[in-house]
Amino acid sequence: KKKLKISGRELVSVPTQVFALDQLQVLEMSPERESCLRYRMELLPKDISRLRNLTCLYVDSNNLKKIPAEIGTLSCLEKLTLSNNSLSSLPAEIGALQRLHSLHLANNSLTELPAALCQLRSLTFLDVSDNKIGTISPCIRHLEKLETLLLLFNSLESLPEDVCLLRNLHTLWLGNNHLQSLPAAFGELVNLDWGYNYCSCNFEGNPLESPPPEVCSRGPEEIRDYFLSLHRI
Repeated sequence: KKKLKISGRELVSVPTQVFALDQLQVLEMSPERESCLRYRMELLPKDISRLRNLTCLYVDSNNLKKIPAEIGTLSCLEKLTLSNNSLSSLPAEIGALQRLHSLHLANNSLTELPAALCQLRSLTFLDVSDNKIGTISPCIRHLEKLETLLLLFNSLESLPEDVCLLRNLHTLWLGNNHLQSLPAAFGELVNLDWGYNYCSCNFEGNPLESPPPEVCSRGPEEIRDYFLSLHRI
């Protein structure tokens, strides 16, 4: 079998027999979303490195406190979900997952966006909502393929100018942070959906002053004009 789902209200560890399934491609150890359960697994075993053919690893809604460095050996991994755990850091080896295109880290205890993530050149989806992230490294500009970046409910007070180099972004959610201003080049993110009914760029819950919220809601051209007017003053 190439797909395996392990479930159980009292799930606290990975059965050792799993690591003998060297052809396994999908491993799911997350409770069903509608069940409102949370498993109790605190550690992802180092033996995860034996599953070299994994393409998808789902470990949401557990109690993981640490991800082993061996995660970096899963060279075929394309999707990794670690939301709703107790992670305060990630191993640098996660940067070795060069096929990874989707990474879910929402609702953990991360205080910064790990620099190792900037090595994930194939990443198109990154969700780090509901953490304690206060800064974003300028090296984020290396995520050239990134299309979705979710940063809601963090502690961001500013964005680096380098975010404006992510020209493939279609969705950028920044709601409920501490942002008072945006980078002057923010209007260059022209692929964001600025439509009236659905805005893929969310600023709600920020004390924005420059540009003010009413300018942001009008789209990239208005944002560019706003900063140009400041230069003329």
